[in-house]
Amino acid sequence: MCSHQNNTHKYQLLYLMNSFFLRSSGKMGSSAVQMACVALGVLGLLGVVVACALPRWRVSSFIGSNIVTAQNSEEGLWMECVVQSTGQQQCKNYDSILVLPSDLQAARAMTIISCMLATLSLLIMFCGADFTTCVQNEDAKPKINLVGGVGLLLAGLLVIIPVSWSAHITVRDFNNPLIPATMKREMGACIYLGWAAGVLLLLAGGLLCCFSRPRSGGSGGTAKYYSNSAPATNKNYV
Repeated sequence: MCSHQNNTHKYQLLYLMNSFFLRSSGKMGSSAVQMACVALGVLGLLGVVVACALPRWRVSSFIGSNIVTAQNSEEGLWMECVVQSTGQQQCKNYDSILVLPSDLQAARAMTIISCMLATLSLLIMFCGADFTTCVQNEDAKPKINLVGGVGLLLAGLLVIIPVSWSAHITVRDFNNPLIPATMKREMGACIYLGWAAGVLLLLAGGLLCCFSRPRSGGSGGTAKYYSNSAPATNKNYV
């Protein structure tokens, strides 16, 4: 009976050590993934801010007989600019929001909401990350990270939708033969920057949601161990 109790204590000690090492390795892996998600989310947020601020959504195209390159026209969400060949730039804010096209009004609202949502999601993810001590409850951290991941996914969608909408209208007007060549526009750098920022936010949110699972292995393993050892103990006493 004494030898059996000693063996039982050894098994319990080995089980606890194994559980400790598994949890430590899993925590280190999740911390690395969360750091990568933070980096991707910050890069995506910076991309959305730059795309929202710069007037490079649509630029003038030089096709056909329109070869006058003395000035270049640039249009953004908030202003339109004319860049001279000498390097001088003159910008003018849009006079009224009501006279703007629907895609531009929607792009304004969606990009601003995307910036706010991405910032809030990064703060939530930082609070629930394993490499921080803002939240002491280990069981609540995966749920907090899941909320941050869903927020980053929504932020990525909110920036990809207006960028794709604006790109579609630009291409449609460019291929329209009824529009004069001098009035046609091409996609600017902010369109591609918005796509890249949206992909980064979606990638960060997707990774965070995949790796934010509740830790339920410890309790199940303990129950399984005692259920297997119980019949052996009763058999030895008999």
